[in-house]
This record gives sequence, structure tokens and C-alpha cells, in this order.
Amino acid sequence: MGLLRDPDFRRLFTATAASQLGDRVIFLALPLVAIVALSATEFQVGLLSAATMAGSLLVGLPAGAWIDRLRKRGVLVTTDLLRALVIAVIPLAWWADALSIWLLFGVALVHGVLTVFFDVAYVSYLPYLVGRDHLTEGNAKLASVRSAVSVGGPGLAGPLIGAFGAPVALVAGSAGMVVSALFVRGLRKREPAPEPSADPHLGREIAEGLRFVLGQPLLRAIVTADGLFGLFLIAYQTMLLVFLARDVQLGSFGIGVVLSAMGCGGLAGALLARRAASRLGARRVIWLAPLLTCPPAALMAFAAPGWTLWVAPAGLVLLSFGGVVRLVAQAGLQQSVTPDHVLGRMSATFRFVTWGGMPLGGLLGGAAGTWLGPSATLWLSAAGLTLTFLPTFAVRAGEHTERSVTS
Repeated sequence: MGLLRDPDFRRLFTATAASQLGDRVIFLALPLVAIVALSATEFQVGLLSAATMAGSLLVGLPAGAWIDRLRKRGVLVTTDLLRALVIAVIPLAWWADALSIWLLFGVALVHGVLTVFFDVAYVSYLPYLVGRDHLTEGNAKLASVRSAVSVGGPGLAGPLIGAFGAPVALVAGSAGMVVSALFVRGLRKREPAPEPSADPHLGREIAEGLRFVLGQPLLRAIVTADGLFGLFLIAYQTMLLVFLARDVQLGSFGIGVVLSAMGCGGLAGALLARRAASRLGARRVIWLAPLLTCPPAALMAFAAPGWTLWVAPAGLVLLSFGGVVRLVAQAGLQQSVTPDHVLGRMSATFRFVTWGGMPLGGLLGGAAGTWLGPSATLWLSAAGLTLTFLPTFAVRAGEHTERSVTS
């Protein structure tokens, strides 16, 4: 049980499950609204993906500085409720026959901005709630529930979309955010008010966070690898739904099953991440995971109706497995080397770099899908994902060289 014996951690654990279930429905339903209900082109699907991620570019860096001045619990509750309200606009517009691709872009953008604030506060709140000695366990348990929902969520979302349509299914996504807000509001452990900054200037506070991350070789390598991984992952995911819906001609239920298989890999990764980090070392895991688990993602590019469709998802399972193992290992490293007063800015800097490249990934995926086709885009994106092991491998190699010279 570990941390699950603590009532407050159980509440956060349950809130994470509810929020992730809502996210899974939104992740599947939002692009299917564009693809099926609005007959969007490949490039428009790429633009939708870019709009979803653009919040990190717009508010990614100032979000960290603002959140370092606030109690994180209140930020989590407020952003959850606002995200629920924004997503509810789509089914309301559909019922009013006012749904358009431009409204979809706007909802995706606002939802993405709110998600930036939620995620930065979430990462900054965990060390306070569980203590720094339990960060690896806390991250692993939360990753396990996220991955478990990734298994069941698409399997639930697929039939829901098939029965009621993608716009109506988003009501379930909105409800997940509301449930999450209620559980977070029930946390009994209250944070102390953050100490006022000696120099409360937003620009200087942002610069301090940037200097902290970029001034440490390990954090600099991790954030570089994250930025590249996010870019290629979004290019891959943008064309994955188009490829499955149009090239392989899967319905919403079949797409949900494929994404559930991907979630199985994430769940296995969350369950084994602590063991991998303890046996191999967290620093080795963060470069070894993408090197070994990203190449099989190219299998999906060769899927076709028939038996190959049920072999290809094995690549998605391994991609998700390696991604979660890497994230759990590096999250503990990032949080453990960061002082409390700069946690929000560290998280925001990572979010800005990692997610800031994702809108470009959506645009690149949409453009590549238009010019080369979805299948070729999947193959090229898998190759790019594999190469993201290089920055963290290089800093490890540099440390070995430095120790050898010193000896």
C-alpha cells in the first residue's frame, strides 16, 4: 500500500484517476469531432493538435512564476472546474447546430492554457504532500493510475462515441474534471502560504527558473530530450488517429481498443519503473528507455485491415512502456535536485520546452501527413522518437569522461 495508506494521497490518487479518465475521453473524442463530425482535412487535424498544445508557448514560463506565489491546491481545483466548463461548450454548440472547426480550435486552445496551470501546480504540489523521500513512490503510483486509466479509458470512450457521437461523449470528459476538483478540494493537508519573493518581478523570476534548469547539465539534457520527444510524439499521434480512421478504416470502438493496448504498456511501465530505476539507476534508464522501446512504434505504419492490425499495436505498447518508465525515473530526479521555492518554475520551464514544441509537432505531423501520407509520417516520427536518447546519453558519457580524467 505504501503512500495509499495516507488519506490525502488516496484523495489525490482518486482525483488523478477521474481527471485522467476525462482526459482520455477528450483525447479521443476531440479529434474525432474534427475528423468525423466536421470532415476536417489532415492539416486541420494538425492545426487542432497544435492549438491543444499551444498553451505551453503562450503561458508556459509565466505560469511557473505565478504558481510559485500561490497555494497549489486552489489552482488545481479552479483549473479543473474551468476546464470542465470549456469542454462542455462543444456538446452545447453541437446541440445548437453551431459547431465549427474554428470553435473547436478555440476550445482546444483555452483548454490547453488551463491545463498548463493545472499540470505545473500538480507537479509542484506533490513534494509538499508526500515529502521528498517518497517522491519516486508517489510519482510511480500516480503514473500507474494514469496508465491504468489509459487502458480502460479508450475502451470506454470508443463505445461511448460510437453510441452517442464524439460531441456528446465530451460530456463525460467534462464530468471527469468536476469529480477531480471535488476530491482535490477534500485534501485536508493545507499548504503554508508561499513566502513573498524578495524581488517580485515576473521577468526576473522567470529568468531565475530558466537559469536553474539550463545551468545544470543533467536538467539541461533532460529538458532537451523532452522537447524533441514531445515534438515527434505529437507528430506521430496526430496522424495515428487519421491513419486508423481513414487508411485502416477502424471505427471509434476499434480505435479505442488500439489505444487501450497502448495504455497497457504505460501501466506495465508504471508498475516496473521503480524496479528499473533502482536496478539500472535513474540516469541510465532515462536514455536507455527511448533507445530500446521507440523503434517498434514504426510497426504501426505497416498495419492494414487483417492480422497485421493486431500485431502493429505491440509497437505502441512498447512505446508507452518506455515513455512511462522514463518519465517516472526523471521526475524523481528533477524534483529531488530542485529547491522548494523554485519547483513551480522548474516544472514550468520543462513544460514550456517539452510542450512548447508540441504545436510544431502537430503542424509538422499535419503537413507531413498531407504531403507524404499518414503511414510515412508514422515511420519518420518513430525514427525521430528513437533519436531522443542522444542528449541524456551524451551527458552521461560526458560525466564518465570527466571522472576518468579526474582519476
